[in-house]
Amino acid sequence: MTHLAEQRRVLGHSTVSVTRLGLGCAALGGLFQHVAESGAQATIATALSSGIGYLDTAPQYGHGVSERRLGRALAGRDRDSYVLSTKVGRLVHPRPGGPTGIFADGEPADLVFDFSAAGISRSLEASLDRLGLDRVDIAYIHDPDDHEEAALDTAYGRLHELREQGVVGAIGVGMNQSRIPTRFVRETDIDAVLLAGRWTLLDQSGAADLLPACVERGVSVVIGGVFNSGVLADPQAQARYDYGVAPRPVVDRALRMQEVCERHGVPLKAAALAFAASHPAVATVLLGARSADEVADGVDMFERDVPAALWDELVHAGLLDSAYKPGALT
Repeated sequence: MTHLAEQRRVLGHSTVSVTRLGLGCAALGGLFQHVAESGAQATIATALSSGIGYLDTAPQYGHGVSERRLGRALAGRDRDSYVLSTKVGRLVHPRPGGPTGIFADGEPADLVFDFSAAGISRSLEASLDRLGLDRVDIAYIHDPDDHEEAALDTAYGRLHELREQGVVGAIGVGMNQSRIPTRFVRETDIDAVLLAGRWTLLDQSGAADLLPACVERGVSVVIGGVFNSGVLADPQAQARYDYGVAPRPVVDRALRMQEVCERHGVPLKAAALAFAASHPAVATVLLGARSADEVADGVDMFERDVPAALWDELVHAGLLDSAYKPGALT
């Protein structure tokens, strides 16, 4: 029997199919805290052996560390046994004494935004070198918040060419906002949007514009940041929310959601994963994990049944808009 996490969906109008649960590899670059090389390798191996067949990374994650760790883990594996995505738009320039940002394992380097055609090509070539691969399955334009027109015109145009040439199988944009990705959906021929943090139990703002546009245009959505940086995994005083310390009202709201979940015998993490996967536009949900145990737990959470009565109670308590209740959207 194929488990839920292993079920596949095709991205947009491409031929690339992804498992319903993917592994987000930002943590493997040391996001917020150190991850040992052995731990990173065990995380990736456990994900693959658990049926997770889609892995997402980016040059930003540890300034290349995440990509290199993935490359080592994937060396020797059948290239058709997994789907891998990375991102373009940031060039990594190593510099002794340079910043490492929010990555504990980050290599000192300057990250330079470059959405020119040449910059996109250089970004992808550098990623392939770090990964030790000759192709990636999906390339996302990464965080073009302050480079909107260049991303829409030049960067997209270059990725479109690379897709036509078969260098990448599917293309898209990855952001933690919905306005610019909605423009991509409306004005270009992308296959997918990686939306981080804007379709979760705490934040459904992506449903105002992006998700309906994706349904209309046949563009797939990949959900990242399903736990909003951690507060939906473990709501407590120092939990993170959108890369910073969670404001008290956010923690309190997550705690109220957790109480509802407990009354129905469902962990909050399971409800968060089920909610994120419930929208008809969503092809896959990325599980951010930094250890093999977290992967195993995440797969278990994703496989849990969430009763309709739980969603009804969240609506009744004013914790979820009835329009977004799983099952209400078709």
